[in-house]
Amino acid sequence: MRIAIGSDHVGLELKLTIIDYLKELGYDVQDFGAYSSERTDYPVYGVKVAEEVVKGNFDCGIIMCGTGVGISIAANKVKGIRAVVCSEPYSAKLSKEHNDTNILAFGSRVVGSELAKMIVREWLSVEFEGGRHQKRVDMLDNI
Repeated sequence: MRIAIGSDHVGLELKLTIIDYLKELGYDVQDFGAYSSERTDYPVYGVKVAEEVVKGNFDCGIIMCGTGVGISIAANKVKGIRAVVCSEPYSAKLSKEHNDTNILAFGSRVVGSELAKMIVREWLSVEFEGGRHQKRVDMLDNI
């Protein structure tokens, strides 16, 4: 599985931790920035990751900023993206199973590194269930 990852300057430290974690788990990860703690704008990185996922270059994406909210809003502006902000594993799991989310977002000021790893692990461990959920995902895609 190929995973695109990105963050603004606030999410940088946690992003680096998550990259190492994903590589330990055997995933192919590409970092789309930011690459330093110099102030930057989260929409740039949310859109970069989203565009790569929509193009099919990556199976999914993980993004972060201070809260995860701003960067996820940016990613969701890209047609075909269903990004979700999660601060705990249960919502991450159900977002994938029921909503076929293709980008996971969280806030580096909201979750610590161990909780972030749990959220990522749970999100990556499940698949979209389809079935009764497909109609709603189709409705989302047609908005």
